[in-house]
Amino acid sequence: MGVPRAHSTRAQKGRRRSHLALHKVGLVSCGHCHKLILPHAVCKYCGFYNGREVINVIARELKKKEKHQHKSK
Repeated sequence: MGVPRAHSTRAQKGRRRSHLALHKVGLVSCGHCHKLILPHAVCKYCGFYNGREVINVIARELKKKEKHQHKSK
């Protein structure tokens, strides 16, 4: 088992841990639906990215419901 070479003071520990704090997530508003999303990511609410539709969210929801109905039968 390793033995510490010297006692670490509270100040030394604090300086070492000064970069461990959590940071706020930088959210931006979607250009299409104006909901808060992560930057440089497709909006999960409307499916738009950079002014054009990348994912058809409505078709995706219908497919999900259809699959759930088929599974419950």
